[in-house]
Amino acid sequence: MDRKESLKTLLLGTASLPFFKSSANNTTKEEGERGDPPARSEPMRSRWSEWPDMPWVGPAYWGNRLQDWSISDGKAACVYSGPNRTLHSLTHQLDAYHGHFTTRVVTEILNKTKSGDDYAGFRLGARAEDDPCPVTFTDYRRSAVYGEGLDAGITGEGRLFIGEKTSGQTTDPAGAVRLTLEGEPSARSYTLRLSAVEVSSGRQVDQLAVENVDPETLVGNVALVSHFASGDGAETTTARFSDWRLSGSKVHSNPGQVYGPVVFAQYTLDQEVVKLTAQLTPIETIGGHSVSLQIRDGEAEEGGWTPLQETTVDELSRTAHFRLEEWSREEDVPYRIRVELPLGDQTREYFYEGTIAANPVSSDRLKAAVFSCNQEHGFPDNEVVENVSKHQPDMAMFLGDQFYESFGGFGVERSQNVEKATLDYLRKWYMFGWSYRDIFRHIPSLFIPDDHDVFHGNIWGQGGKAADVDNGYGSPAQDTGGYQMPAEWVKMVQRTQTSHLPDPYDPTPVEQDIGVYYTDWNYGGVSFAILEDRKFKTAPKNVLPVEVSNGFVQDPDFDIAGHRDIDAELLGDRQERFLEEWVADWSQGAEMKVVLSQSPFCGAHTLPEGATSDRIVPRRPIPARGEYPSGDVPARDMDTNAWPMDKRDQALEIIRKGFALHIAGDQHLASVIKYGVEEYGDSGFVYTLPALNNTWPRRWYPTLGNDHRSLLGNPKYTGNFKDAFDNRITVFSVANPVQTNRKPAIIYDRATGYGIVTFDKTERTARLECWPRYVDPQANPEGQYDGWPMLIDQKNNYDRRAAGYLPELQVSGLSDPVVQVFNQDEGQLEYALRIKGTTFAPPVFAGGSYSVRVGDPDRDDWQEYENLSAVGEKEGEGEVIRCEFT
Repeated sequence: MDRKESLKTLLLGTASLPFFKSSANNTTKEEGERGDPPARSEPMRSRWSEWPDMPWVGPAYWGNRLQDWSISDGKAACVYSGPNRTLHSLTHQLDAYHGHFTTRVVTEILNKTKSGDDYAGFRLGARAEDDPCPVTFTDYRRSAVYGEGLDAGITGEGRLFIGEKTSGQTTDPAGAVRLTLEGEPSARSYTLRLSAVEVSSGRQVDQLAVENVDPETLVGNVALVSHFASGDGAETTTARFSDWRLSGSKVHSNPGQVYGPVVFAQYTLDQEVVKLTAQLTPIETIGGHSVSLQIRDGEAEEGGWTPLQETTVDELSRTAHFRLEEWSREEDVPYRIRVELPLGDQTREYFYEGTIAANPVSSDRLKAAVFSCNQEHGFPDNEVVENVSKHQPDMAMFLGDQFYESFGGFGVERSQNVEKATLDYLRKWYMFGWSYRDIFRHIPSLFIPDDHDVFHGNIWGQGGKAADVDNGYGSPAQDTGGYQMPAEWVKMVQRTQTSHLPDPYDPTPVEQDIGVYYTDWNYGGVSFAILEDRKFKTAPKNVLPVEVSNGFVQDPDFDIAGHRDIDAELLGDRQERFLEEWVADWSQGAEMKVVLSQSPFCGAHTLPEGATSDRIVPRRPIPARGEYPSGDVPARDMDTNAWPMDKRDQALEIIRKGFALHIAGDQHLASVIKYGVEEYGDSGFVYTLPALNNTWPRRWYPTLGNDHRSLLGNPKYTGNFKDAFDNRITVFSVANPVQTNRKPAIIYDRATGYGIVTFDKTERTARLECWPRYVDPQANPEGQYDGWPMLIDQKNNYDRRAAGYLPELQVSGLSDPVVQVFNQDEGQLEYALRIKGTTFAPPVFAGGSYSVRVGDPDRDDWQEYENLSAVGEKEGEGEVIRCEFT
């Protein structure tokens, strides 16, 4: 970074800028206040000499980037030749209190560029001002990632500098120098003094002072910096640092702000099996390390912890995995991950605590908090965590794009160097956890990686093949189908995000030996089908007779709807077979069913007519409330599961057999839509989630024909439509981007937020809620997006028009039995569900012979009735079948 550019407010002018109070809860003091002295805090001192060589600098520091910093020979080393590489203290910051401070470090510049634009030293008062966007809050985590501040140190040509002021002499010290920077307050300003002492001789080689420094400049994080603007991006050590210290009355410390070596953990509980994945930092090379899972329960000594399992860290994903069989606890059980690290002549312990929640199977309701599409704009997203916690969800589900390639700055490392690309991924993944880990610390959670999680803009996995990257990454590679990143790296991503899911339905790997994770999860009496709707999907460029770029047909006149029946996959045969079994299986007391996937089975966003890409989306003006932009039509975007159309229909025909609600992410546009196959509304509902932070603010403003009829009392963009692929959809609600007059607009005008879905197992309904991220649901319970909440009855997820009804089933000796209806003529399941109560007249949709199974799958107790036909056009007409169980 240019020192002059970053230090515009270094010196006081004629007017003083306001002072800010940086405190543990990130509040601010009013203008003109000096703040109170920080509570007595321990001085900071680095102890890298106690750690072995490894690609991580310890829990008290945050490196930008993760792959650019390591511990080598007991020193923190910047191992990348490039600009603005920083290493922030997480536990100590400079407070607004008008006190003194001293920081010092031993520095070695190894990259002898002799350039005055290159330097190593300190960054003071580091805060995230306008990067990645202006915000109205301060947080040490945001500052650690994006913080700019006052740099001071020694340049590549051997000159000391503080901000824009540079020493008049050059030095060429032999080896390391100890840089000491002191800040002394006066009435309304500071004097900064920097000195350099040659470590080998104790000789002071130079000193420099700057007076009249604005105190506002000296509030925020403190970091080490290695800035080599002349660097070529080579993986070479530019500078090394040791014995870093920070002390003084201006220094605020909080030891609880360490991050690692366990950064977070996620788990599921299914069929009395707990699977837990702990995400760790790169400690795998520390010999003799161990990671153990412990619980605190009545069997332990008072206040004690019972160890259950012990393992080591996976060398690539830096995860530790635990599996607990026969878990039948009916109460919440605290757990902790204990890490032991042998360091020199001592062993250090680190802990991460959470709760394995009791399965709420006996509760009438199950509440899920659901998320997708998390860009960096609002990092670390405190308002989301605070507001979600007020809903008290039973489970959390993250349906893809947990971060984007640009997350945290510095772009993306798509190198074929798997280790470097992994560290780049982990840095972004750690940031995700830094924001949201408290949402899923005490409840089970589910993660589905989407395209951006595997460093794709779009992905058509095509059975796991390797994408052709000969013409570069991005669209040229993506359009060939498959994964553009190395297979080992893709498997690493899946280990971090999905290894805690219930065991896969069929674990057979796809091409390149990439594993699968599609499975079902029964929790709280609700059965979830977890799909991989990217991994098996065919790339449209490979099957359509037209030029395709990034999933868009390049000929505006091409009739895409006329190519409905083509040789292309969506879910693939394996997942279709899984769904066929899943819709029929109502064991484990399942009362409702839900499908979870990355993207919906429709194309419900619009672009200007004739558009052959969606690159315009981030630049489109945000409409004012009540405005209806003109000229848009449904987008021909084959990244959605609207394409291929015949496979889309086939998937919906299977899913509706289980009366399943669909929840999806990916689209950056919240909506509730009812699918249609043969007719409008004959299939289930899909709730597509809003983005947590919206990088791609899509919208739904289709041009309306004269015969269009919106849903009664709803906006005119609701009602029956066909998407660009001629798929039938009925739009019930959409949270379009709208001007809110809240700042920053890039967060709040883009319809950001999260979903809450409450499954009422007694009423067999799902209440869909869509909350703006900034709304306090307790203070403003009516504050959802327009069109929400919506209440979906289970039976409305299979809404084909009945041709008639089979004899009414009257069941005794069994409450809420499972009913399976088969078409005898075709030998196929028509549908299955757990009925509410003891009577049910099964609808059928065509003439012919049917068979019915009634019973309890958990007892394997069934009664079967064959050769049935419709006895009436209304429920309850005609014959009755009495099903008696004992």
